[in-house]
Amino acid sequence: MLKKQTVWLLTMLSLMVVLSVYYIFSANGNDLAFVDNGQDAATEDAVPATQSEEGVEVENKGNVDSDELFTTIRMEIQDERSRKKSQLTEVVASANASPTEKDEALKEIDSLEELSSKENILQDQLIAATEYEDVLVRSDGDKVHVHVKTEELSKTDAANIMQMVRDEFGKDIRTEVNFQPTSK
Repeated sequence: MLKKQTVWLLTMLSLMVVLSVYYIFSANGNDLAFVDNGQDAATEDAVPATQSEEGVEVENKGNVDSDELFTTIRMEIQDERSRKKSQLTEVVASANASPTEKDEALKEIDSLEELSSKENILQDQLIAATEYEDVLVRSDGDKVHVHVKTEELSKTDAANIMQMVRDEFGKDIRTEVNFQPTSK
């Protein structure tokens, strides 16, 4: 069982990391906004690729310097999941929790770890199979967001990414593919 001081220390360290990243970006004059509306992060230059009856549509809206953006988003997702796991671990270790609550908490911990593993596997597969500079995969319940850093993203490439997502996460998952032009 984690002591309250340990949980408090981990929470404060996570907060310091997030605030440090914010300070670094605001000091450099970059205008990055993280909006928590169920989509973890949003940039105005995201390029959605959606699959319709006719095929895949890709649109390009601009260029953003995102050298650290993907890393920052990954850190925030990891911090959020660590906090959730910590809370669930407290439920499991609690003497007041019923066996059903403990079982549900363990299942949710396993689900979070499986989700994180699938995202990492898909990121590694996309980077290894293609020439993308960076890839960010985020799962948001019933939707998977894939962000790739590349000069351009063809409809065929977007369709291939969507197929890889379906292979890893299952056929019933909705997929959104965005690309961020490289700054060369």
